[in-house]
Amino acid sequence: ESPFTDLPQNDVELTPDKVKDEKEGGPTFHCDLCDAELVYTIAQAFLPGLSTACVDNTTGDVFKSPGSVAAEIRKEMVEYLTQRSETFVAESVVLDAGLEVQASDHPYDIIAYLIDEFATTKRNLFSRVSEWLLSDKREDKIDDFSQEMEINGFWSIDNREAIVQTLLKNVDLKNEFHCDMKFYSADELAQHVPTCKYRSMTCQNEGCYAKYSISQMENHDSVCPYKMIPCEQNCSASLMRCDMDRHCITVCPMKLVNCPFYSVGCKSAIPQCKIEEHRSSDFHSHLLYILQGIHKEASVEVLRRRVEQLLQKYSSKLANIRDLRSLTYKVKDLDAKLGPLKVCATNEVDVATKTAGKLQILEASDTNKVTEKGAETRVVGFEAKPQSLEVIPTNKDSIEAVKAEIKDSEAKQQSLGVKSLNKVSKEGLKTKATDVEAKPQSLENTITNKDSGVAPGTTVNHHEARPPSLEVTPKKVSEATIENSVKDVEGKVRLSKVSTGENW
Repeated sequence: ESPFTDLPQNDVELTPDKVKDEKEGGPTFHCDLCDAELVYTIAQAFLPGLSTACVDNTTGDVFKSPGSVAAEIRKEMVEYLTQRSETFVAESVVLDAGLEVQASDHPYDIIAYLIDEFATTKRNLFSRVSEWLLSDKREDKIDDFSQEMEINGFWSIDNREAIVQTLLKNVDLKNEFHCDMKFYSADELAQHVPTCKYRSMTCQNEGCYAKYSISQMENHDSVCPYKMIPCEQNCSASLMRCDMDRHCITVCPMKLVNCPFYSVGCKSAIPQCKIEEHRSSDFHSHLLYILQGIHKEASVEVLRRRVEQLLQKYSSKLANIRDLRSLTYKVKDLDAKLGPLKVCATNEVDVATKTAGKLQILEASDTNKVTEKGAETRVVGFEAKPQSLEVIPTNKDSIEAVKAEIKDSEAKQQSLGVKSLNKVSKEGLKTKATDVEAKPQSLENTITNKDSGVAPGTTVNHHEARPPSLEVTPKKVSEATIENSVKDVEGKVRLSKVSTGENW
């Protein structure tokens, strides 16, 4: 037998009473308009509350069913909510810690609490002492009975909304969800209704049947699931808000996707419609990523040069390939034709080595020229030449060589009796002594020439040319004079060595 066998065919209606002002002659007509959206939301909570009261009241009773007591409990529920809504405000003020919902003054929270309170009062003894309240079977039975009442029209939405309007006026403390305007005549009230901000309207979006007050139109329009809006990803499509998520993650051309070359290293996220543009603009980078997978130990600079080589020789063969696998195979084939990367690198190193060798040869030839000039200065002797090079002994071997030259010159003078040789030898000795005393820069040039590659122990000085016509009175050079000159030169050289930190 169906649980709705004993249900009455007509709903119980609750018509709001006209509120009369206490003072005589005061406004007696009140606007009954409320926030339509909130009224509808509260009315939807009536059926689950009634279903809960009916199920808990008949649990364990073999003679009663939820449907058999539904009409009676519905009447009791309406009376209970009306009375409690009238006294709820006063009770919440007096009893500070009495009610759990006192922290919230929203009408929905208050009425929902009153519905749960009523359902609790309808529990029978079996429901109170057993584990029925925590069982899943209880929840399933409440949901099933609520859906059956909705389908069978046991309590229509219009009758429930009429009851909610009365309750809402009782619990809306701040007058935020109902109109509190009062009028002296019905005509004044009739003129107010078309302009009241709480007048009801139905959503104009196709497929949406929601009702709301005119003051809430913008709020509803911003969340209406049937509102036609442009694509959030800036494609050309316009669609309902409820279909936006599915569109953006499936068919939207502006959907962000990974680059086709993501697996080889390109981490760019690009719109689906711009994949071809990305392939063309980043083709150079894609080739580099592929070569990095082929030559894992090669440097980036070497691979970039190889990319340039591939594009110079085979750009027409590579430009039309779009998928990763085909491009990878083609790059491997063309890369093998260009030869190993190591060979190319070796050739570059060889070229650099040859260039460096040529520079060293040029530097050596310049050094040899300077050495040859020094040798020519020693062979020619002390003849006057423009910008001649003078050799100053800087070690023991050089000093011995000077002694040997002096003795050799003296021996030739005695054997041949040539006065001109005496003249040249004496002039040479005087020149040596004078240059050492008068031009100390020659000592500094010794260090510089050593670093620049000139033969050790020689100093190249660029003095002004001594005119060959310089006349020196010939005078016989004694052995004591020669010894003194040599010692003087040795002392000068020793001082230069000590000052520069070299070992004598």
